[in-house]
Amino acid sequence: MPSLPELMHRTFFRTLSLLSPRGQAVVLRRYFDWWHRSPDPWKLSTDDYEQHKYRSTLECLPARPYQRIMEVGCSEGVFTETLAKTYPEAEITGVDVSERALERARARVPENGRVRFLQADILTHQVEPRFDLVFCSETLYYLGRHDRLHRASDQLSALLAPDGVLVAVHPWPEARRLHRFLDGHPSLSRLTERVYTTPPRPFTVAAYGAKPA
Repeated sequence: MPSLPELMHRTFFRTLSLLSPRGQAVVLRRYFDWWHRSPDPWKLSTDDYEQHKYRSTLECLPARPYQRIMEVGCSEGVFTETLAKTYPEAEITGVDVSERALERARARVPENGRVRFLQADILTHQVEPRFDLVFCSETLYYLGRHDRLHRASDQLSALLAPDGVLVAVHPWPEARRLHRFLDGHPSLSRLTERVYTTPPRPFTVAAYGAKPA
């Protein structure tokens, strides 16, 4: 059962989703720039729970080569750095709404011909060349209402190359609601799902494959 502060937090973002997608994106950008006024506000680089979640996410991936990888909601690039080390031959794109977060991400993982960072949001981002692997972690609950989750599922599925893999990581059991449109999307099929009852916040890692055209 979510705590009262968490319920209020979710209600705030559902209210934001009454705005147009572009209006919502502007507010979210300002919100996350404010959060990143201090480095690593969620302690992603040092918290044992977050590190466990990163390891668990990678363990759930289908064993295959990945040449083009996107991380949606990369924040300051903590997981991006792990991806760059895990897949040294892959091209990796980190995406976030906060330019302040991306400045720190670029300091952590310098951009080169293999790694780059892009300021964009999942609701209005224009799809680029397709990716073999896309991560969306701790992001969907900021989008609010079901129509925005539906839009996000369309956007995420459109990022995948043929035979590409999408990995969604969110709190459990809230992930049932957040992943609903991914589960029912005509272009996606669920490959695996694992629920981790790790204190203080259970989470699920769900992997989806792009269906053949």
